[in-house]
Amino acid sequence: MAQTQAQPQAADNKAADHSAVDASHNKNFWTLSLGAVGVVFGDIGTSPLYAFREAINAAASKGLSVGEATLGVLSLIVWVLILIVTLKYVVILLRADNKGEGGTFALMALGQSVAKRSAPMLGILGVAGASFFYGDSVITPAISVLGAIEGLKLVHPAFDQVIVPLALLVLAILFWMQARGTDKVATLFGPVMVLWFIVLAIGGILGILHADDNLRVLNALNPWKGLSFVMRHGVIGLTIMGLVFLAATGAEALYADLGHFGRRPIQTAWFGMVFPALILNYFGQGALVMTDPTALENPFYRLYPEWALIPMVILSTFAAVIASQAVITGAFSLTRQAVQLGLVPRFEIRHTSESMAGQIYMPRVNWMICGAVVAAVVLFKNSSNLAAAYGVSVTAAMVIDSMMAFFVVWKYWKWPMWQAACLMIPFLIIEQIFFSANILKFLAGGWVPITIAAGLGIVMWTWVRGTRLLAKSTKSSEADLDWLVRKLEAKPPHRVPGTAVFLTGNPYAAPTSMMHNLKHNRVMHERNILLSIKTEDTPRVPRHERVTVERVSDHFIRIIARYGFMETPSVPKILEHCKRKDCSIEMGGTSFFLSRRSLRVTKKSEMPRWQERLFIALAGSAEDATTYFQIPTDRVVEVGTQVAV
Repeated sequence: MAQTQAQPQAADNKAADHSAVDASHNKNFWTLSLGAVGVVFGDIGTSPLYAFREAINAAASKGLSVGEATLGVLSLIVWVLILIVTLKYVVILLRADNKGEGGTFALMALGQSVAKRSAPMLGILGVAGASFFYGDSVITPAISVLGAIEGLKLVHPAFDQVIVPLALLVLAILFWMQARGTDKVATLFGPVMVLWFIVLAIGGILGILHADDNLRVLNALNPWKGLSFVMRHGVIGLTIMGLVFLAATGAEALYADLGHFGRRPIQTAWFGMVFPALILNYFGQGALVMTDPTALENPFYRLYPEWALIPMVILSTFAAVIASQAVITGAFSLTRQAVQLGLVPRFEIRHTSESMAGQIYMPRVNWMICGAVVAAVVLFKNSSNLAAAYGVSVTAAMVIDSMMAFFVVWKYWKWPMWQAACLMIPFLIIEQIFFSANILKFLAGGWVPITIAAGLGIVMWTWVRGTRLLAKSTKSSEADLDWLVRKLEAKPPHRVPGTAVFLTGNPYAAPTSMMHNLKHNRVMHERNILLSIKTEDTPRVPRHERVTVERVSDHFIRIIARYGFMETPSVPKILEHCKRKDCSIEMGGTSFFLSRRSLRVTKKSEMPRWQERLFIALAGSAEDATTYFQIPTDRVVEVGTQVAV
């Protein structure tokens, strides 16, 4: 009897456990979805501030009918959001994850891992895509904050004089706050952006309800309205088409933030809130200007009653700051990946959160972006002037994503080439048309992101080429480790107590610092460790695969530490891992030997003189290895050498 009573009770307990797990999973899922609304969609969520306004004003300035232009512009916006943002990014690219991570370098590494013959081309595409992202990270804060604060002009014309100073003040506070970390402030991002999207939807509904012909705006759902509009108006149509793409700015953030939130939370946030709110708001703006052409000045703010203008400016500014924060954080993350992949010199990295590894601050990157943003605000003065510059960087980055995605679909997903082409080429054609449309405004501001991308591309190319030549130059001074071990065993040098750790890029060769120590001091430590830190083509390396320990002889140990391109190496943590591999290294009795190379110009260099000098300057600006790898400064011995590049 007791047994029969126990069985239902056990079943009830099991059901309760499953319910608890499901409740926990659902709670975490909705938390991630809320976070995605706050971080992932900040950029695209602020596009209604300026996207429709710029496109419709460009049409009106050419003398086109407001009614016809409105339906054409709205149709183009709707189908850009459906085809590019929803279909390409939300549905397709979110499935192209590299061990759960997304973004330009993740896509590049994923393609290179399976398309070996195309790896150099994918590397070039990855560098170009990252370079255009930095252009985006400069323009997004400038155009978003300016677009938000420009609503003050509707409150009183006198406010026009304070828009630029106010924008600069908001941006200065934003960049100043970066050093304090964003983990605490980020908890407010989700609720604020949820409120923002609700307000967007309400404004759109008000605009539609107050229109003379409520249903006319729904004609924009017909894709032919947009296509025929562009074809009828030639160059003017292409110019307007370029401005329409401002509605898709931030779409690449969907993919870049994949590792932070996961595919399903991002998709849920998009389909459940963001996409409907954006469509409603754009339709509301369209219905408003067709009813009242005087609203062309700023159709977004005119959706709301006069008493709500100041609250809307405040809320818009908060939304713009959140959009800017997301892209600045993305620039930090991208730079760390570039450092790990060997594309740029080492930069100082500060971790601003004990619980979130992704929360980092890079002082030099922060203030370089800040200076560029301030220059953009002062140079262009309003969001309308910045619109042309914005479209070029966004469309260029999307074209590059599509090209790299083709190789992933073909090689990684193992689709037949013709199927991969049928999937990706239509996106590529559409994006190239939009890119061409934006290039028409090259002189009006499109030169800014191209200049930024070209400059960064040259820097990365110079660093990669210079480091390869430097490695080639220093290889001659390094001896084969096995040969050196045999020689030292045959004729042992004087040994001193303790452990010497030599950081080296090649764990199978005796590093320069070891050879110089042996040559000049004529001593060796009792235990010598060659530590090599390798970057893998995956975002993260599992902890159990982090460290490999190999005993070369009684006095020599080879340690290889592997990190993903989204991780920051730490020598103390590597030594902790070594203890689990029966290789205990006490910090107090260990000396770390580093090679300090002094680079000098040579007439025999394979690089042009300007590139040679640029590489030397970049090498001089690199973060000190002691600080970057978190080595205790009182345990470091630097061995200086002169190297001609």
